[in-house]
Amino acid sequence: MTDEKDIKLSFKEQWHVFTFIISFLKPFKWYFICAVFFGVLTTVFTAVMPLILSFFMDDHLTAGIATTQTLIYFALLYFSVRILNALSWFFRWITLQNGSNMANQFIRGKLYAKIHTLGMRYFDQKPTGWLITRITNDTDLFQFWFMIFNGIISVISIVVSFAALFYIDVPITFAMLIFLPILLGAIWLYNRISTRVYKEMRKRLSELNTKLNEYISGMRIIQQFRQEARLNAEFDATNDEYYRLRMRVISINGLLLNPLVNLLMALSIVLVLLLFGQRSLHTVVEGGLVYAFIQNVRQYFNPITGLMDSLSSWSDGMVASSRIRQIMNETEYVPEQHPVDGAQILEGKIEFRHVNFSYDGEHQILKDISFTVQPGETLAFVGHTGSGKSSIINVFMRFYEFSDGQILIDDRDIRDYSMEELRRKIGLVLQDSFIFVGTVADNIRMMNPEISMDEVVAASQFVQADTFIDKLPEKYESAVIEGGDAFSSGERQLLNFARTIVRNPKVLLLDEATASIDTETEALIQDGLERMAEGRTTMVIAHRLSTIKDAQQILVLDKGRIIERGSHDELLALDGYYADMYRIQTLQKEL
Repeated sequence: MTDEKDIKLSFKEQWHVFTFIISFLKPFKWYFICAVFFGVLTTVFTAVMPLILSFFMDDHLTAGIATTQTLIYFALLYFSVRILNALSWFFRWITLQNGSNMANQFIRGKLYAKIHTLGMRYFDQKPTGWLITRITNDTDLFQFWFMIFNGIISVISIVVSFAALFYIDVPITFAMLIFLPILLGAIWLYNRISTRVYKEMRKRLSELNTKLNEYISGMRIIQQFRQEARLNAEFDATNDEYYRLRMRVISINGLLLNPLVNLLMALSIVLVLLLFGQRSLHTVVEGGLVYAFIQNVRQYFNPITGLMDSLSSWSDGMVASSRIRQIMNETEYVPEQHPVDGAQILEGKIEFRHVNFSYDGEHQILKDISFTVQPGETLAFVGHTGSGKSSIINVFMRFYEFSDGQILIDDRDIRDYSMEELRRKIGLVLQDSFIFVGTVADNIRMMNPEISMDEVVAASQFVQADTFIDKLPEKYESAVIEGGDAFSSGERQLLNFARTIVRNPKVLLLDEATASIDTETEALIQDGLERMAEGRTTMVIAHRLSTIKDAQQILVLDKGRIIERGSHDELLALDGYYADMYRIQTLQKEL
């Protein structure tokens, strides 16, 4: 996958990205405006303080007319301005930080909420590590905010400092303009070099995040196949490259940032002293004026470092923001529903009418699928891997949109029901159960406070999950570690069954739900599964044909088509594909 960091944005694209980001900052615009206001005050106060001292030194102290009253007046004046300057800096910092953090939290929440609206097809195309990097690293919009703020304040500081310099002495200020081309050249050079390095550094950081996510998630496989050394070497290589780029940034900043600016500032001060010294040969030069001029020279050069740093982050911030914009503009949504008021699933009748489906829009996975399941009946799907069994479940659960045909529940189009009604009335049990960090009870009720503990216990007893839960130290309040690794695969699946049955679904979908469970555990829950199916319309994807012999209908799929249908006895009598599968499994069991 091409990393968007490698994409160079045109000026027009940068403008679109900039306006997009500004739209997210608008709710917090007053924080930014206040920060700029206090930043301007800080700049003005900083420029005024040397002038106060200069006026006191030249017009009172040097002239010998200073009195106690004068000393107290200037001391209070200078102290007051200093306090106001400190307060302005404090409020500038607080408003900027608060606004930046709130904007960061806002965009991260919006991005996370947006991801939940996207369909499964989108997640099929995007690696988990890529998405994590987008939500964590690229949402640091406060850096973008700081970049804009620093740029504005730096420009204002330079203008105010220049105005103060012109006010103090026009000819020497004009002489200082010889350093302006050098400064502009330094800014251009620093921006050109640092931007390229920063982009490469962020690209390596994204790779590190992706590798960490993959390696930690797949730790069992890594250790099982003894891949530690190889993956350590790969990670170290990326980590070393990231370290090398970090060191290069330090070197660039060490050469072109503070040292270069400080050198130019020192040369400017030397030039100022020479010019004032030369003037002193012919006339009296006031010491306070020289002091004020030099202080404003310092104030002129200080913001340049921040300005250069902001410019170096511009391209990096633009690319990061463009990736956020890309996700926010993504149109691969969850299939749309057009809910009809009052539409509820009451009986659980299911009907597929000539349904076609493709994951990529080109290769048909389901081809002319039609069947009907009456309320309370059990329908089973069998077939080899890739025959389309799970795709039927995915389409029925509205994880993906089907292209042609119609799906009905209780003789009503499935799109007529709200997504909340579908999720509430349809229970899905997958082969791989996912367990969240929390307690056993939390995993069963899925953090839904409306589900009481009595309902949690009843659901557990119904599927016989209580046989192992009651043995835990704190029973239903026992802590569950990440992934539920403290439980066996069978125990995790029992929790999954309890999680499904506690919501009392009208339709039950079992996608090879017993495939990863050992024989002993399967025997334990088989009665529970049969009770779960009682009074519910059930669709089962089965690998073990012995578990679906009692199903009212069995559909045999091959390459997305239904090639056989009927009951277990009818399909055996047909002596076709299903009969061959059953004989092979029976023979394997006997062996």
